[in-house]
Amino acid sequence: MEYIDLKGMSCPQPVLETKRLLQSGKVEEFKILLDNGPPRENVTRYLESEGYCVSIEQQRDDGVLLRATRAVGGGQGLSVQTERKVLVLVDGATVGRGDEVLGAVLMKSFLHTLKEIEPRPWKLVFLNAGVKLATEGSDVLGVLGDLEHLGVEVLSCGTCLDFFRLKEKLVAGKVTNMYEIVSSLVAATNVIRP
Repeated sequence: MEYIDLKGMSCPQPVLETKRLLQSGKVEEFKILLDNGPPRENVTRYLESEGYCVSIEQQRDDGVLLRATRAVGGGQGLSVQTERKVLVLVDGATVGRGDEVLGAVLMKSFLHTLKEIEPRPWKLVFLNAGVKLATEGSDVLGVLGDLEHLGVEVLSCGTCLDFFRLKEKLVAGKVTNMYEIVSSLVAATNVIRP
């Protein structure tokens, strides 16, 4: 029986590692060690959406050991895959309000998670201070390159780049204009703002 130890991992890593295990092949039953709280809840929810029954094998002081078993007839997942155009609109360099350092960590995690979800975004549009993420010196250029390689169109507002004097420093994606941005928003079936 497969066993994976995901203790100490921050969100969304436990779910992503569980997804990788399921994608590695036909996994009927396995055990997974997790921290209590959100990691346990998120992984349980994900496994159930993928057709697994989840039970507590052992409750520990430092976490929980879960047993996941594919349900009879399970394995297709409960999500319905439809053709969608998901646009991600990033209008700042951080996620949320409050602490800027935490906001930067959350933005990095958000962008990395975009690589793992299905369907992947159709377009990733940067506005205002968000354009700084696609320019020289940004610590998310690697993930933006990965997203481009996966077929996600990465666009940065030309007016915003000019305002911050960054147009010559654009590394990821290409320059766009407000007409294309608004047209893309209208054409999108879903718009996400972190």
